[in-house]
Amino acid sequence: MTTAPGSAPGQGPAPEAPMLGIPSMPAPDFPADVRERLEADAREIIARYPDSRSALLPLLHLVQSEEGHVTRTGQRFCAEMLELTTAEVNAVATFYSMYRRKPSGDYQVGVCTNTLCAVMGGDAIFDDLKQHLGVGNNETTEDGKVTLEHIECNAACDYAPVVMVNWEFFDNQTPESARQLVDDLRAGREVAPTRGAPLCTFKETARILAGFPDERPGAVEATGGGGDPSLAGLRLARGEAPPGRLAHPRGPSGPADQPVPLPGEEAPESHPSSHDMPQSTAASDPANPSGRPPKPAPGEESE
Repeated sequence: MTTAPGSAPGQGPAPEAPMLGIPSMPAPDFPADVRERLEADAREIIARYPDSRSALLPLLHLVQSEEGHVTRTGQRFCAEMLELTTAEVNAVATFYSMYRRKPSGDYQVGVCTNTLCAVMGGDAIFDDLKQHLGVGNNETTEDGKVTLEHIECNAACDYAPVVMVNWEFFDNQTPESARQLVDDLRAGREVAPTRGAPLCTFKETARILAGFPDERPGAVEATGGGGDPSLAGLRLARGEAPPGRLAHPRGPSGPADQPVPLPGEEAPESHPSSHDMPQSTAASDPANPSGRPPKPAPGEESE
């Protein structure tokens, strides 16, 4: 009697070994009508680039605007449109955090937990929202409205701590204001960013990031410019800011503070401390017009 390899006499064949290293079946395609519509959009995007593979990033935003995250079907579509392998597409889709790998909410709520925002309260806001929403990092509420995530930097340190919803800014947040924000989003109430365009859903945002115009009335004009915190340094560099104030470093004697001269202005007659005032020359200058006694010549003794 013969037996199958790996089986003992009197027993059935050994269980089939796992198919290690065998790729999964190709991803299903989009429905025909969706495919036709996406192909038209994709061709418009690809035409903007001299090298078609440069269109991969906006194409990933395009398929994300269709399904809310980058699926295997979306990756297959990008690969076929750009004549790439799905492995090449997957390497890019999994590298950038703006591309979601699983279904997510209508509103991506990102809390900055980088250094400045964290110190100003970002960590407290993130922990509070996790408890309030009952989700962890990169998880979505049961109603599918809000996905919560921590973000390393929102590039808005002037307004720390900052929360972003679908990449729109909500500045100077507190745990209380952040809770009200997510409650309003889940209830469908109108929410306005601190600055920037009106809020839209994540899918709508993804289509704008793919390079298509924001056709909502007034949305483009609402983007605005930098706010006062961002422009304070520019005004100071131009000499437009009022003189700063220097605290007295020597205790109660003398005035409490003195104006610090801006470039081109004369210094005040008196100053709290000579160490705080620029000297006209260094003490090592032989002429030494700064008023310090010259060093004694070799062989001379100072009194």
